[in-house]
Amino acid sequence: MSIAPEQVEAPARDAVLFKSSPVRTFVALFLLLMASFALVSPIVAMLGESGAGNRWWQTAAQAVVVAALASGAYAYSTRGSLRTWVRVSSGGLELAAQESDPIMLDWADIKHVTVRRQGFKNLLEVTPIDMDRVHPVQGEEAGPPPLAETPDGQSFTADLSEVWPSPRRLRRELAKHLPPDDASAAETR
Repeated sequence: MSIAPEQVEAPARDAVLFKSSPVRTFVALFLLLMASFALVSPIVAMLGESGAGNRWWQTAAQAVVVAALASGAYAYSTRGSLRTWVRVSSGGLELAAQESDPIMLDWADIKHVTVRRQGFKNLLEVTPIDMDRVHPVQGEEAGPPPLAETPDGQSFTADLSEVWPSPRRLRRELAKHLPPDDASAAETR
């Protein structure tokens, strides 16, 4: 079981928390699927006969059921239900990704931070200057966030696909605390 951000004291008063939310993901995906249905169903009706002869409300009810099942399956799937949170403050960056134990890095201990898109996913990559400067925040059961080999060296990674507020807002918060060169890199990737 992972440690919730509420169980860890923020390092500074100006902390901004970004965390995964299966409920918000469900709602967003459900609304997207319903909007897709609203756009596509008139086109399908114009292209041919209404096939089964269903009334519009029967077809809408079917769309609601399909959208709810698809959204629920995604939001509460094994991958989707893994908790991720990032807290940015003047005290540093805290990260717990995919059910890991949280870690803390002071801004001076970070070599590079990148928020980028990879396919349909938004990824956060945090490269410390030295792995010895990474501080476990609390607990040592699950281990640190996943590591990946990047051009800058070993980086902690986090899938930001379900993180709210958005990855765009996370980029803006990171830019407030990073040196100008790194802030522009975090913004553009």
